[in-house]
Amino acid sequence: MRNLTNKEAIILFFGDIFFFIFSLWLSLYLRFRELPTLLRFKTHLIPFSILFVIWILVYFIAGLYEKHTLILKSRLPSIIFNVQIVNSIFAIIFFYTFPIFGITPKTILFIYLLVSFMFALGWRIYGISFLGSPTREPALLVGSGNEMRELMDEVNNNSRYNLHFVSSIDVQDVSSIDIQEDIVTPVYSNEIKIIAIDFSHENVGPLLPHLYNLIFSKIRFIDSHRIYEDIFDRIPLSIVSYSWFLENISVSPKFTYDFLKRLMDILLSSILSLISLVFYPFVYLAIKLDDAKNIFIFQERIGQNNQIIKIIKFRTMSLNDGGEGNNDREQKITRVGKVLRATRIDELPQLWNVLKGDMSLIGPRPELPNLVKLYEKEISFYNVRHLIKPGLSGWAQIYQNSPPKFSTDYNQTKIKLSYDLFYIKNRSFLLDIKIALRTIKSLLSRTGV
Repeated sequence: MRNLTNKEAIILFFGDIFFFIFSLWLSLYLRFRELPTLLRFKTHLIPFSILFVIWILVYFIAGLYEKHTLILKSRLPSIIFNVQIVNSIFAIIFFYTFPIFGITPKTILFIYLLVSFMFALGWRIYGISFLGSPTREPALLVGSGNEMRELMDEVNNNSRYNLHFVSSIDVQDVSSIDIQEDIVTPVYSNEIKIIAIDFSHENVGPLLPHLYNLIFSKIRFIDSHRIYEDIFDRIPLSIVSYSWFLENISVSPKFTYDFLKRLMDILLSSILSLISLVFYPFVYLAIKLDDAKNIFIFQERIGQNNQIIKIIKFRTMSLNDGGEGNNDREQKITRVGKVLRATRIDELPQLWNVLKGDMSLIGPRPELPNLVKLYEKEISFYNVRHLIKPGLSGWAQIYQNSPPKFSTDYNQTKIKLSYDLFYIKNRSFLLDIKIALRTIKSLLSRTGV
């Protein structure tokens, strides 16, 4: 599945380059109502090529090179429309800031943005299928619970995958399973060559001796949770156990990664801290005029190795509830505080925590001590997220659709933990860069926590 994702991203990238260039050629044709000469096309292609680089970066930040899950596909029109608006702004700024190219293509640019929008949308909805959808092999899914149903719905309703689950076996009640009727017969009648199975489920054990014989019929077995992780970019919590941690999690020093990560923290937080100083006088005046109280607030959080750290933020509440998550929390947020939170300006002072070394730019978001105590009692292995430094932004912040906010939420916190575990397992410098770029989208769209 992961190889399929990488291949899809590469195809999408080169397809975008082709349609960027073709859209320019078509826009020139529509503008002048004649085939563009080589000189005219080249004159426009040179400056537009610089924009193409910027636009590709915007596409990446917007998530258009992510795997096309059902959730992403349903949002494609609005995502591409918003991307085109951003690209339009960059194009206007570019041509009017750098007139050295000798063109200010108002009409052509307008035509181009419309044409490229149609091609970008059509390319992502139909392009991959047009080039040839993967051959979908019939498969059997053996497992139980919400994760199995979630996996089956995603795979069977999305043509991008090379699997199709023609049948499933719920092992919750293993005594009711007839090996011959429920497994062997469907496998041969549907010409199934792949069985995705939850090897971690306690009820699967009795089935394994019977399934063993199927390998002589060239049936291939795949861990269903590996497929789940590749598709949803999070760790299914049903497989999380002591053995899983011993096999997958290591916090031993990685010199190159640790050095590059700390270097990025110091360089970027230094630059951003200096830039953010511009906001400080305005925030000071706004808070003082609003309620004349302190502009900063210091809060305790759980940091690496369960150590207490104190983070600094611009004050946004009239009272500090200590993170209790009371129902009247919204009533305590000041008028200025609402603006600071909406624009994320209240988080800017935490850049000094990054410089100090208490936090990193990228990592699991630090939680309040009293909430950590509650979550550790109800959510198994919750404290594992404290093995590494907390961050200003993280994998969960850019991918979780409904993050826990303002109150204790065990269900959403479990999902958040599944994303945090994915990051801890797969963390790398390239992954940190990806999160940093995608955070720009979260900031602009005011999503995440």
